[in-house]
Amino acid sequence: MPTDDHLDHLNAPRTTSEPSTSSLALSFDTVATQYAEARPGYPPELLATIEQLAERPLAGATVVDVGAGTGIATRLLRDRGAQVIAVEPGPGMGAQLRASLPEVPLLRAVGDALPLADASADLVTYAQAFHWTDPASSVPEALRVLRPGGALAVWWNTPDPDVAWAAEQEARLKSRLPGYHASGISSGAPAVIESVTPGLTPTHRRLHWTRRVPLSLHLAHLSSRSYFANLGPERSAPVLADERTHLTKIFPSGEVEEAYAVDLTLVRKPSTRH
Repeated sequence: MPTDDHLDHLNAPRTTSEPSTSSLALSFDTVATQYAEARPGYPPELLATIEQLAERPLAGATVVDVGAGTGIATRLLRDRGAQVIAVEPGPGMGAQLRASLPEVPLLRAVGDALPLADASADLVTYAQAFHWTDPASSVPEALRVLRPGGALAVWWNTPDPDVAWAAEQEARLKSRLPGYHASGISSGAPAVIESVTPGLTPTHRRLHWTRRVPLSLHLAHLSSRSYFANLGPERSAPVLADERTHLTKIFPSGEVEEAYAVDLTLVRKPSTRH
């Protein structure tokens, strides 16, 4: 599942004017094709960092990719040599994953109740998806499914706050979209996980990377975010038109250099002691 919609769904107060978590989560099925085409991937450094922190290679590992969405992270994990099981509740998103990765097992489920056996995986991952869960359920579920010494890894691509134009865009969107990014947790995920796993110490890393895309693809990426999808095309069109105007001034060539910060949090399940 999603994205750099970041992360306003855990323990954040909500006004009646804000869309609900369930409606936002379901909104992705309406933009599944667009999501698959426009969303960014992740830098190779991310997978190398996961291997370093997990203290094992991905090659040969059994990985449960929860909230797999259209399979962006699923594909990267598979290409690294992992044996991946995808978990995705949305039928539209799951259909995109099935079409592009037909060999990957796909389960229709959520992270709060994984239909998998105890101690059956080496790694449980959430790419852009952990914020849609209840950590009080999803973290214990991940630990249940993990083998001793296995790891839970959660991460998000977020617009890099250290890049001026990206920070300015986020400020504009926040001012125009109800509840947008009300309470981000991407850098606060260690505290969220630690609060439900006393005695375990999560590790956090922030990675920076960029990609160059046509302006039209950048706008498609924006409109695949949950808040845009929830608004619908008619109401989101003026916001996207204004973004086109702003970005044409910054990137007159028509190519946007998107800048991302990837916030990764990983926690390991204790090894069995004899």
